[in-house]
Amino acid sequence: MYEWHPGRARRWRRFPGLERIAPGGRAVLTFDDGPDPEATPAVLNALDLADVHATFFVLGSRLVAHPELAHEVVARGHEIGLHGYDHHRHDRIASALSRSDLARGFAAIEDFLGIRCRWYRPPYGKMSTASADVCRELGMTPVYWSAWGLDWEDVGAERIAQVVSEQLDDGGIVLLHDSARFARRPSAHPTAQAIPAIVRRAQEASLSLVALRDVAGVRQEVVV
Repeated sequence: MYEWHPGRARRWRRFPGLERIAPGGRAVLTFDDGPDPEATPAVLNALDLADVHATFFVLGSRLVAHPELAHEVVARGHEIGLHGYDHHRHDRIASALSRSDLARGFAAIEDFLGIRCRWYRPPYGKMSTASADVCRELGMTPVYWSAWGLDWEDVGAERIAQVVSEQLDDGGIVLLHDSARFARRPSAHPTAQAIPAIVRRAQEASLSLVALRDVAGVRQEVVV
């Protein structure tokens, strides 16, 4: 009943969340699966050169393993969201594991970064009753997407930029990844290499690429 539709980068969803923003000459740029010592620095450098800020949906387990990278993401002006502690598909795991995964990830962001997270990107776009309940309890909004770069496949930068550009529109949310496991070669970071073309094509369409906080009208809450 709830199937992927790759051509439109959408699917029917049981659980409500943010898939688009109000039109206004902007689209949201997001990255999943970091922080990754191989890929995240390359993505950050590309974003610096483009003068673009994004929302990074981190995995708690990788945040704990690479806290210095997560701090660097924040220091460079980007926003942090939660992608879970581990990369579970929540409609296929026990409710107790689903609850603990989100709670651990939320706590890791708060403990290591001093940030109270507002956004949750469900792995594979799959939610469960338990994960939806935890999001409500912790004050997080699920965030889906309207465009993706297929950068988890064996594709190069040109193809990633092309796929994003074909779906990019006013009010869209773009899904990309800052993880080296999607690179064809250890030294290649196709997503980072695709960023200049994605930004250029957004500008040609009179769109600014922004972080979620820039359209939601809120800043991340810092825990004292």
